Amino acid sequence: QMLSLQDASLLPPALSAALEDVRTNAESMPKTQLLEQLNEQWGADWRDKVDPRGFEVESPVAAASLGQVHSTHLLDSPTQRLAVKVQYPGVSNSIESDPNNLARLVKYTAVAPKGLYLDEILRVGRLELLTECDYTHEATQQTKIRQLVASDPQLSRVNVPQIYPDYSTPQILTMDWAPGVSIEQALTYCDQTERNRIAKTILRITMTELFTWRLMQTDPNWGNFLYDVDSGTISLIDFGAARSYDKPFVDNYLKLVIAAANENEAEILEHSKALGFLTGEENDIMVQAHLQSGLIVGEPFRKDIGIYDFGNSRITARISEQGSAFLKHRLTPPPEEVYTLHRKLAGTYNLCIKLGAVISCRDLLEETMDGYVFDDSS
Repeated sequence: QMLSLQDASLLPPALSAALEDVRTNAESMPKTQLLEQLNEQWGADWRDKVDPRGFEVESPVAAASLGQVHSTHLLDSPTQRLAVKVQYPGVSNSIESDPNNLARLVKYTAVAPKGLYLDEILRVGRLELLTECDYTHEATQQTKIRQLVASDPQLSRVNVPQIYPDYSTPQILTMDWAPGVSIEQALTYCDQTERNRIAKTILRITMTELFTWRLMQTDPNWGNFLYDVDSGTISLIDFGAARSYDKPFVDNYLKLVIAAANENEAEILEHSKALGFLTGEENDIMVQAHLQSGLIVGEPFRKDIGIYDFGNSRITARISEQGSAFLKHRLTPPPEEVYTLHRKLAGTYNLCIKLGAVISCRDLLEETMDGYVFDDSS
């Protein structure tokens, strides 16, 4: 599960495909187990408040790695459709043991190069998955982001479903139903202009999450972005992987992005050392690979680019081409914050590629820079 969320270029294709299949094709729990979970979390009288047909008769509308989603409504609000996410019993306990078993398997098969720093990936992944198992935490994060989205006039066509606290527990999360199809399916319904708008909105959300709110939903699964064909509204769902970033980290990361966009190699190296990407002792091969990766990431935001054609850019593939140098010559694991952050950034770029977006990006960076106050006043 955790390795499937990393850059696929770091793993053999067969293993990457198998892990992706595990991540996206979860089995739903048996009906008896589901009802036991509802009784335990909601109490034995839950049928007096919630329409039971969504659980006893109908199949789940989705099943993922930690839980499954059902559609229902409250008995006193029959026209208000709800989404209820029910966690698989005992899943949090397996997170303590499964990563260790996975580590032994991967090390035994020798598919993890030293520069991958597998132990660090598993450590960070274990903490992230334990957090994702706490639906009370997720409800809090979703409510915060809902309020932030609603207060931003640039995101007027973005929706975050409202949480129902009285029907949410540490293992059940209840919210308004979000209409729409998974966002990559917008290709079927949208012309180029609308695809460009969707892509730029997602890129704006990503930059706002990091540089303005410092609170980001870091799971790049395209199913977490729903597109309503009728209204053009984009709904954001699944905030279990939402996390905050402290101001010093965001300050340095924005400086790094600006340096990359301006093709300033000296400043890329300076801010990379400040963030902990580099020790200063790397050989020329590693330094050049890091520089090239940074310059490619910053490419859409360059002043001389204007309109960036994601569909023909090969941007994520070109970044991945530097991977072999990282695996052989990296001297330190990346900062803990970037495991989730770079997963989200790669997912955002890949979504822009999938939509064939042809958009301006420099204006988003300049909007971010306008009025941004660095703690060191630089």
